[in-house]
Amino acid sequence: MEGAALPGRLIWRSARVVEIIEETPRVRTLLLDCPDWPGHLAGQHVDVRLTAEDGYQAERSYSIASAPADEVLALTVERIDDGEVSPYLVGELRVGDEMELRGPIGGYFVWSKMRGGPLLLLAGGSGIVPLRCIMRQHAAVMSDAPVKLLYSVRSQGEIIYRNELDQFARNGVEVIYTLTREWPPEWTGYHRRIDGDMLREIAWPASDRPLAYVCGPTAFVERAASELVALEYEPDRIKTERFGPTNDSTIVDRSARDNTSPIT
Repeated sequence: MEGAALPGRLIWRSARVVEIIEETPRVRTLLLDCPDWPGHLAGQHVDVRLTAEDGYQAERSYSIASAPADEVLALTVERIDDGEVSPYLVGELRVGDEMELRGPIGGYFVWSKMRGGPLLLLAGGSGIVPLRCIMRQHAAVMSDAPVKLLYSVRSQGEIIYRNELDQFARNGVEVIYTLTREWPPEWTGYHRRIDGDMLREIAWPASDRPLAYVCGPTAFVERAASELVALEYEPDRIKTERFGPTNDSTIVDRSARDNTSPIT
């Protein structure tokens, strides 16, 4: 089994920060040592709990950024200035610090080799996080399913995992960017929000029975999913996560079929 999470009661586990990677000025990836981690599937998430000195606790949920086969667990967090949790995780957490995790959680927005493809991955902003996990797993299990990634981001400087995405592109993943707010004069790629014309140009034809994963802000996900349906994609082969209203980072409302609470 490809790093399948074991079923059972969800408990809180202690995880220690072993490395911090600065992805962009507002985004960090936290590499964590969690000795009794049960394993996870590509696309799952965890709850994170922080406890203040006075006993106050705050919880948020974050998509897992690392593939099941990776040696350490990774979470990628975007700072939201008025958030309760993300400013601490991005601005104050240090190597050696500990946090509590509960998970893995979720079974709807997951991918494994047996699910096949072709894979169409659509990301808006920090919605790239679970899709990076899927691409890592795709490489780890040497899947021959073709992959296209369309990544919508405000500017080049806000592209998360830029070096790794370049590596994916060199190894056969078709990586396409669209910049929605700022782009340099020499930019020759897309520079607008995702729309039907863009998807008609880059998406796999519906006759190939592609499997689509869409993650990002609510407006992005709704627009992309609607356009895929208009392209005659099978609705049950379109998996979505969306950022919901919150005062912190990337809270996501998964499909009701997942039967999980919103995640970050």
